[in-house]
Amino acid sequence: MTSAGELLHRYSGAMVQVFGQPQLVLASGHGCWVTDVDGKRYLDLLSGIAVNALGHGHPALVQAVTKQAEQAIHISNFFTSEPAVLLAERLLTLAQAPAGSGVFFANSGAEAIEAAIKLSRRTGRSRLIALESSFHGRTTGALALTHKAAYREPFEPLIPEVTFVPPDDADALRAAVDDTTAALFIEPIQGEAGVRELSADYLRLARELTSRHGALLVFDEIQTGIGRTGHWFAHQAADVLPDAMTLAKGLAGGVPIGALVTFGGDVTTLLGAGHHGSTFGGNPLACAAGLAVLDTIEREDLLGNARTVGALLDTLAVPGVSTTRGRGLLRAIELSGIPAPAAMAAAREAGFIVNAVTPTALRLAPPLILTQAELQTFIDALPEILGVAAGPA
Repeated sequence: MTSAGELLHRYSGAMVQVFGQPQLVLASGHGCWVTDVDGKRYLDLLSGIAVNALGHGHPALVQAVTKQAEQAIHISNFFTSEPAVLLAERLLTLAQAPAGSGVFFANSGAEAIEAAIKLSRRTGRSRLIALESSFHGRTTGALALTHKAAYREPFEPLIPEVTFVPPDDADALRAAVDDTTAALFIEPIQGEAGVRELSADYLRLARELTSRHGALLVFDEIQTGIGRTGHWFAHQAADVLPDAMTLAKGLAGGVPIGALVTFGGDVTTLLGAGHHGSTFGGNPLACAAGLAVLDTIEREDLLGNARTVGALLDTLAVPGVSTTRGRGLLRAIELSGIPAPAAMAAAREAGFIVNAVTPTALRLAPPLILTQAELQTFIDALPEILGVAAGPA
């Protein structure tokens, strides 16, 4: 097999450099472990940024994709398929969506957000509200809702009339939502901000204010959905029902898919024939993969596993760690005096894949099949990892 060094050199000559230099060249994966082209194994505690919900090579997902590939991979949006209908019905049931609700399938989280923006336009209003520190995607519509200046500024002007408010600030939210608001977009846990969870009271206030002013409440569950937090969807812990929800990442376990879920007939009928579309969206292969993921999460009680395994990080007592936060298997380890990028590099050298999500925090979003024993190997190695990252005393 070609070496990592050679492949990385060829990468720099063949790829648009939007990602910079890749950290590794991976060749294969099994369970929660991946192997690079030079034969080194790593415990994957990031799972493709919360995508590989069943880890790598899970038999249920492999069998579902193989079977569907033998039947039909793509049929276009002129037609539908049994996997698409079944997956839509299953999502509506898991979301506890009322009669008249619906699903639009896309290919990514950003596309799901774009669909939600178009949904909001159909209210007859155009003003959108998002939160500071938000991340909703890189396409131009989604980027308008993403707060980070470094992502936004090279591509301005973006969609106008977007107001950003501080997260978990009730007074600021009350001041922002009014009768001109089309939609409020919220991540129940802000992943790219460093895994920062919004309070249940804040989510309930968001529901109250948007209902009072006739605006749509959109929960971005792209990273937090599909069991990652120990609930099917993170907002369910607050017992709040949105008007719309966006999904992607873990939904098909690594096969590209996105979804907009609309709640209730008044919202669902805002989009009609010709208002939106996707050539690849809802293809039978992706939907069959999605069904396999949902079936496996339920059959193997991976919601319970996410809660049980993630709880090992609740009381992490390691020098150099100031605190941990998050829910289920979406976690952040906040460091004290140690740069997160250095800790990420040291972890990688030690055989663990994690993400320096902020300059001071490591993000963990491992497969939902991760065992306590596997996570304990990382916890045991963490003191040495942080010692290396801290440098000479």
